[in-house]
Amino acid sequence: MANEFVLRSLDEIRFWSRIMKEHSLFLRLGFRCEDTQLIHEANYFYHLFEGIEQKSHTFPVDTDPSVIHRFNVEVHTAVSHIWVFKRKILGLILSCKLPGQNNFPLLVDHVSREANYFRNRLEELNQGKLEPLQDAIIDENVFFLKIMADHAKFIGHLLDPSERKLVDQAREFSNDFDQLLFQATDLSSMRPQSQTQPLLSQFLDQNKVSVTSLRDFKQTARDLIEQCRIKSIIHPLLADHVFREANRFLEIIDMFENHLTGACQPMILSH
Repeated sequence: MANEFVLRSLDEIRFWSRIMKEHSLFLRLGFRCEDTQLIHEANYFYHLFEGIEQKSHTFPVDTDPSVIHRFNVEVHTAVSHIWVFKRKILGLILSCKLPGQNNFPLLVDHVSREANYFRNRLEELNQGKLEPLQDAIIDENVFFLKIMADHAKFIGHLLDPSERKLVDQAREFSNDFDQLLFQATDLSSMRPQSQTQPLLSQFLDQNKVSVTSLRDFKQTARDLIEQCRIKSIIHPLLADHVFREANRFLEIIDMFENHLTGACQPMILSH
């Protein structure tokens, strides 16, 4: 169990600290040139999480759990601070105090939700209070289905309007994941009666099919953007960023399926 705590903690930090670092970059790119204080803060968080990411790779798998416990606390503090920063930006945008900036309010809310998710995961690991499997399946899917729906909306809005076919595909994915999210929240509200093995298995199967299709769409879009073959204002790193998050969701679904079917593989996510 001590070894699993170390592995899971490092896995979460290695994945999400990179995500937090990239959020800082994306937010900075959306600010106006006169937003010097916000740009400075975004740069601070970029380097903070870059350092955390690098430090996470220095710990071997047999590190003393107490050392990782302290590291989790350190990272939790950093994530709490970037969450406050993101919510501050959202407040400024929604109160029309940053006219002309280019960060969608939904995007800022989106990245703050991911920071809160990361923060909660670190707390659960340090307290040794991970959710029961049936609850985790529903809650993780509700969270990630919303993330995937948001991604589809962002892609559709950041592609050039002349890329009509791709814009239509992004809109279709947005609608698909909105429906999946509604189904997931319905299943959640029916708890605990809805937490049967057949219902949860079907729930995971259905989501996996849609996430795989969206992941493949993101991969294609990422490759086309990197090759300068489509018109958009999507940063190549953003295209790869959303692709990695779809892969993460698929890994989580696979992990849940293994536990539901009794494969009993350790609940460790790989990269």
